[in-house]
Amino acid sequence: MRLSEIAQKEGLKLIGPDREIDSLEALGHAKKNQLSFLENRKYLNLLKNTQAGAVILKEEFLPHLPKESSALLSEEPYLSLANISKLFSKPPITGEGAEPKIGEGSVIAQGVSIGKGSVIGKNCVLMPGVVVGENVVIGSDTLIYPNVVIYRDCRIGSGCIIHAGTVIGSDGYGFAHTKEGRHIKIYQNGNVIVEDDVEIGANCTIDRAVFGSTVIKRGTKLDNLIQIGHNCEIGENVLMAAQVGISGSTKMGRNVVMGGQSATAGHLSIGDFAVIAARGGVTKSVEGGKTYAGFPLLEHKMWLKLNAMLMRLLKKQQK
Repeated sequence: MRLSEIAQKEGLKLIGPDREIDSLEALGHAKKNQLSFLENRKYLNLLKNTQAGAVILKEEFLPHLPKESSALLSEEPYLSLANISKLFSKPPITGEGAEPKIGEGSVIAQGVSIGKGSVIGKNCVLMPGVVVGENVVIGSDTLIYPNVVIYRDCRIGSGCIIHAGTVIGSDGYGFAHTKEGRHIKIYQNGNVIVEDDVEIGANCTIDRAVFGSTVIKRGTKLDNLIQIGHNCEIGENVLMAAQVGISGSTKMGRNVVMGGQSATAGHLSIGDFAVIAARGGVTKSVEGGKTYAGFPLLEHKMWLKLNAMLMRLLKKQQK
């Protein structure tokens, strides 16, 4: 779609050359054929260095836009992004493309649905009720238990195990809010990439990215009932116990351990080999190689001392 068409549809002012746009992307990753946006001043450095073909932004930020990029001026860039995201969304089913390819030695049970353009590797097992959307790729030697759903365009590696009821590639929880209080859906046009040797427990949900990919790296093991938000990056060999919740755009290093019912806020990072004890609440980025506990999060030793002090204080008051 050309920028001039987008501007006309959304009532925006185009500054700079008109050009063809084929997708949306974040400022730091966008290319000449992609449209990005800027809402918050704290990302001005990304704007100054972006390679995006065009950026949705407020007029006050226009001087910081590279000369090579065009602008779509908006008083509410995030809301404009939500409206524009619908223009680039794919239908859930197109019915177009090649027939699915099933690798040698794979077992596909009755009641499995596989969309057009999808590829299943060698020696896979897909049990009853599995739904594989269009243009999905599943590597070899992967076992998928009943009633797993893998939405369109997602990628599953080799040697993976996905337990019953898990959903991979459902929409991330993204909405822009109008001044009147309505919530406008931001269409999630990215995908999920699960690398090799990952095990995902029963009834987990892994959200597709707004743009780009939500990534689960090789060797990671997820327990049951885990939620991973859109655009997260989960490092290699991470362990997560049951009921962990990871908010969108969290970046997690390798060999991180998350105890049961621990959780993170969004847009933060957790360093390599960090341990978050059960029910720990990560509200800001933390260094690797340490053990943390509690909410607000503290280093584990300090958290133990704090609780010991509180117990002594309570005992004094009871006397």
